Amino acid sequence: MTEKDESQLAAGPALMQTAAIRLKQAVPLMLKHRIPTTPTNYALWYAYVGEQQPALNRAIDETINQYQTCPPVTSELLYREHVADPLELDVRDMRQNLEAMVNELAHQLQDTNLDATAFQQKIDANFAKLGRIENEGFTLEQVLALVRNLVKESDAIRASTSYFTGQLSKAQQEIDALKTRLAESERDVLFDALTGCLNRRAFDADLAGMLSQAPDGTCLILCDVDHFKSFNDNYGHQLGDQVLKLVGRRLSDACRDGVKCYRYGGEEFALLVPASNLRIARQLAEALRRGIEKLTLKDRRKDERIDNISASFGVAQWQPKMDSRALIEAADKLMYEAKRLGRNRVMPISG
Repeated sequence: MTEKDESQLAAGPALMQTAAIRLKQAVPLMLKHRIPTTPTNYALWYAYVGEQQPALNRAIDETINQYQTCPPVTSELLYREHVADPLELDVRDMRQNLEAMVNELAHQLQDTNLDATAFQQKIDANFAKLGRIENEGFTLEQVLALVRNLVKESDAIRASTSYFTGQLSKAQQEIDALKTRLAESERDVLFDALTGCLNRRAFDADLAGMLSQAPDGTCLILCDVDHFKSFNDNYGHQLGDQVLKLVGRRLSDACRDGVKCYRYGGEEFALLVPASNLRIARQLAEALRRGIEKLTLKDRRKDERIDNISASFGVAQWQPKMDSRALIEAADKLMYEAKRLGRNRVMPISG
């Protein structure tokens, strides 16, 4: 047994005692803040009570102050940032596949280089023999034998090089695909690729978590870009995408005090406002509406400036016995009422 092994063995009881103490501290806190007892949450709160990562503790404290709990998506993001080893995440297999493929490619390149080196040596030897033809009086049969040998070895190296080129092309395509999937898997599980906002999956998880853990004061803002189809029809889908990016960025930049922005679907966005009330949430929606109507975008194809971007908003506050579907339906109904009344407005009219 090495000194390192002996040291770890001696430290075992102390580590177990520390783990037990931290667990006894973490579990009551999780119960107090209505944190689901998942492995990720256990690891997160175990690290929290250990007080070894000030940034993590500050982030959790701020989240608890804002939500009176820690929503599922926030917990996942904090775990990824402060606790998880990247190899523990879903991307581990893809990373391993990528590394294995690169290694295999390197081996194939090495093998082909060895073949090429051997071929070059044979070429040099054969040309040296050809150079002796005049001096040593080679027969025609000997000359033809040299040429046949040269052709044979050329065919061998050509086959090796051709095989490697095919493998290289195939491997490069697979590597590119893996890299794309790797980048997407690390982010797109929770984020929308086009706008950078959190996605519908994150919205569903956060809303369900908030309503089950700390529903009081939860408000939902639904936002729909007005006349979005006309942007696509008149200017093309690329410009339509630019409109969505611009609106998403404006909404996200305005998020403060625990408010989160999600791309709900198509040209719709959602904002969850924790521990608030209808009046404050409506004021936020009105500020967002004014911010969006000031947005401008240039269509380079037609050399036109587009300044008619606007959005309609519906705002609803959770009420006792409301589930997530009822809250969404309430906000959705108000949003469509805003559109019916002329668009570019917030409903209800007052909080």
